[in-house]
Order: sequence, then C-alpha cells, then structure tokens
Amino acid sequence: MIPENSFLLHGAEIATGEGVRTGSVAVCGEKISGVWYPDQEGNIEYDGASIPFGNLPSEFRKKHPEAEISDIGGKLLMAGGIDAHVHFREPGMTAKADMSTESLAAVCGGVTSCIDMPNTNPPAVTEERIREKLALAEGRTFANYGFHIGATNANLQEIVRMTATCPEDFGGIKVFMGSSTGNMLVDEDSVLEGIFRVEGKRILVHCEDEHIIRDNLEKAGELYGQEIPFRAHEEIRSRKACIKSSAKALEMAIKYGTALHLLHVSTSEEIEMVRAAKNINSRITAETSINYLWFSDSDYERLGSRIKCNPSVKTAADRDALREALKNGLIDTVGTDHAPHLESEKDRPYMSAPSGIPSVQQSLPVLLTVASQEDIPLSRIAAVFSEKAAEMFGIRDRGFIKEGYYADIVIADPEAVYTVRKDDLKYKCGWCPYEGVQMKGKIDTVFVNGYKSVREDGTIQNPPSGKKLFFK
Repeated sequence: MIPENSFLLHGAEIATGEGVRTGSVAVCGEKISGVWYPDQEGNIEYDGASIPFGNLPSEFRKKHPEAEISDIGGKLLMAGGIDAHVHFREPGMTAKADMSTESLAAVCGGVTSCIDMPNTNPPAVTEERIREKLALAEGRTFANYGFHIGATNANLQEIVRMTATCPEDFGGIKVFMGSSTGNMLVDEDSVLEGIFRVEGKRILVHCEDEHIIRDNLEKAGELYGQEIPFRAHEEIRSRKACIKSSAKALEMAIKYGTALHLLHVSTSEEIEMVRAAKNINSRITAETSINYLWFSDSDYERLGSRIKCNPSVKTAADRDALREALKNGLIDTVGTDHAPHLESEKDRPYMSAPSGIPSVQQSLPVLLTVASQEDIPLSRIAAVFSEKAAEMFGIRDRGFIKEGYYADIVIADPEAVYTVRKDDLKYKCGWCPYEGVQMKGKIDTVFVNGYKSVREDGTIQNPPSGKKLFFK
C-alpha cells in the first residue's frame, strides 16, 4: 500500500512552457494541492491572506504538521516527462526488457509516463491485445503507462471501432510506413488513406521508403559483400528514404486534415517540410529523438551497432538543424524511441545486428545538456518533455505543474555535471551508447502520483506507483 504523503517543495525554479519562475509546489496524496509564485513584492496568497513567500513553509506547517517540507534551493522543478515513444518489449521479448525494468529506467531519467509502441510479440493491433498489455502493466510499472495501437493492412475497421468505443484506453495509432522491428509495414495505399481519415486519434508515423532501402541494401551488398560496415547504415536507411516517405505522409495529412505526428525526424529536409506543412494543416506535429539530438555519423566508427537505429543517425549538420528546431519550437515533442536489445545481439555483423537503442534513462539529462550547449530556454524543454504530449494525446490531468493535476514531478540540478556509468544503468539489457558521456543536468528527486519514487540519495522506493493513463 502506497502511503498518503504530503510535501511542500519550496523555493524551486519551476519550468513550464510559459517560462521559469521561482515558486513552491504542495503535494497531498496523489495530486498537486497548491502552486505559489511570489509577486513583485515577494508575497503570495495563502489561505486567504497575503504573506511573504519566505513564510510559506512555517504557515504550511501549521495546517499540515505531518508534511515533509523541502527547501529546493533554487533547483529546477518540472512536470515529469511523458515519453510517447518507447518499446518496452513486453510481451514476447522479455529477455531484452520488460515493463518493470524499463519503467524504472524511465523514472530514473525523469520520465514519469510512457506510451508503449505496438510492435511486441504478439503485436498490439486489436482491443484484446491492448487489454492484455494493460493487464501486464498493472501494479508492475514505476512510471505511468499507456499503449498505442498498431495499424496493419488488415485492421482498419478494428481501429475505427476502438476509436469510437474505447478511446480512453489507447494513445494513438502507430503506422509503420517503413519496416522496422516487428515487421508491421503498412504498404497498401487504400489502407493508408483510410487510416489518415480516422478522426479522434492522432496518427503516428514511422517514415522510411521501403523500396529505396532495399535498393540501397542491395548496392551495399555489392560494394561490401558480407562485411557491410556500420557506417553504411546511414547510406542504407538513407535521408532520401526518410524524405520521400515523410513527404507522402505530410501530403496525405494535408489532403485529409489528419492529426499527424511525424516520428523521429532525423534530417534537416524533413524539418523544412514540417515547417511548410504546418502552415497548411495546424494539426501536424513533429517528434525527434534524443539520439538524433546527440549522435551524428561521425560516431559510427566508435560505436558501430550501438547507434544502429531506424531511421539512421544522420550528419552533424542534421543534428544542428534538429537542435535549432527544438529551440525555435518547430519540434513539438522529444521521445527516446527507447528500444533495447541484448549486447550479444548487438555484437553481431551488420546484417544480423538489430536496430534500436536503449535511451530512456538519459532522456532529461540529454535535453538539459543540449539546452545548456545551445542556449535553449528551459521553457522549451518543459514543453517538449511533458506538456505538448499531454495535450496531443489528451492525457487526463497530467503533464503540467498545476493544482489538481497528478503529482508527477522531477527535481534536477541543471548545473551538476556527471558521467554516465554502466553500473548506474537500470536497463535489463545492461548497456547504452551514452556510457562514458559527461552530462550537465543531474536528476535529484522524482515523484510519481505523489509518491517519491527516486529519492535525493539515489535510492528507489518500492512498490511501483505507476498508474494507467487515460486518454480523451
């Protein structure tokens, strides 16, 4: 049984999409019970009276003698992250990862809610499969949980029915317009058009052109034989493959007015395409991954299969363009596309080494480091980390630092520097490509549903406190 705790988090730098302000947050049970920001005279309204902000702890103690009062000392306080793009591998691939281990890694990365992708085994392409995954998650996840349904060439009517009858039980509709782990490719134009006409749910697309990839792979085989180097991944899963497929998705979204979410944008060209498309259809949104904000093609020689993912990591110029798009607001959300594989699998040659990177534990640290490097306002980080995803998927009472919302909160020191160590990783697969990287921005405390899941000393508190997400 999780205890009904009360907290006052006093004197934090609270980052929201509107800006960064000094303030305090009270938590009672599962929810935020109050948020205070001092006015120009340094006063707040509390219990019907104007008091100096500095007096809040003592006044709060009078009404809540049992409360734990923490002086945050100017550290950063944000809504916990909502990662709408993770692959927790359950059911069917639990040797690599499972909902318990990966949700723990997520919380340690400041992510308090995760929406899992459908390419599990069996794939989540029916209401029955979604409910099976919900049952698997109950009582086992450290982060809040939800699931996307997957589109296939054969389940359009099931998706339409579920959108009408149980929209609260799934996040969005995932469409693979290029094959990836799980082989859920949708390549029939009539089916794609039907999916893009669906109202009431956001369509999430993985865009890579399958024909271009196959041609590139054949050419690589002719050039390299059986010894294809990992640096060729960028040439095989090429920028042209991304651009052609993304152009098709954006054109269809414009034609049908679709609420389209373009996933893991990896090229500068796609950024400009999104910019133009948004001017025609304001319901179009774009995601990039922390991996594309961090790595570039120069890292293939050092990391090889460790950064083999789909779409591929592109050039330093693409990385710079993505960082600028994050800064200027063109990127709406940043996910991780967390996709674990065993090291023994990753150690195989190019053709048999699977694509995917475990990364959710590095989510907020990467964002804070990139923000420091590029002078990106923390208000932008708050928006892409939680707020925009909550709005886009209609997640009930989460994603914001507001009274009455669930107390999913992360406290971090944005100036603290640390090095990612293998021993600190919570991933079941036990590795990640960020090992040895120095980050600026260390997570201090994480609350999930008002429960202090990650404590200041780094200890993890059991039992898991994650709950089902409800979608509008």
